[in-house]
Amino acid sequence: MLENKVALVTGAGRGIGRAIAIALAKEGAEVIVNYNGSEERAKEVKQTIEENGGKASVYKCNVSDFEACETMIKDVVKEYGHLDILVNNAGITRDGLIMKMKEEDFDAVLNVNLKGTFNTIRHSARQRSGKIINISSVSGILGNAGQANYAASKAGVIGLTKTMARELGSRGITVNAIAPGFVDTEMTEVLSEELKESACKQIILGRFGKPEDIANAAVFLASDKADYITGQVISVDGGMNV
Repeated sequence: MLENKVALVTGAGRGIGRAIAIALAKEGAEVIVNYNGSEERAKEVKQTIEENGGKASVYKCNVSDFEACETMIKDVVKEYGHLDILVNNAGITRDGLIMKMKEEDFDAVLNVNLKGTFNTIRHSARQRSGKIINISSVSGILGNAGQANYAASKAGVIGLTKTMARELGSRGITVNAIAPGFVDTEMTEVLSEELKESACKQIILGRFGKPEDIANAAVFLASDKADYITGQVISVDGGMNV
């Protein structure tokens, strides 16, 4: 489905990003596993892809760094000749009620989650075709107490997605967003059982999603089956946002 395609997945060393990288590679794409934290984890993703017959490389870059993102995109295009799929998945949380939230915690989340998405799009927008897939969140649609910074960043990703779809459509680039709900990752592992039970009550399907659920949606949006879809936000949340 994605043979001869080159895909860059940010924050691909774990969780949803890891699942997306593996799923894209399974469909034939050559995947650049971007990371900024653990090189060991990124190499594990690369190894998993290669053990399953796929192709992958790793690239360290802090997506909140404008110039570093420019270098990364240029390096990818120089190495492979083109960049067909960009998945903006890198994200962090610094949760806390607004009355106690530190300025640096607000800024850090916006810098990675929203500015990081802008940075990679900004430097890859000169491509003449391709698919951009931004990972937003149900929190960016509904809001979530204790996540003013995270919800704001993910709502911003939605606004950026819709605007970029309008700007880049004439270049043959589609831009869409996926808004996951609660997903079983390290980010949600730290939640108490009480909070998990409370969250499940808000989900029609009554359970957290799996990273692979998000990856499946990303593969679809990256494929030619989604060529006529742009500017959309696909909720993959078990019916939480209904």
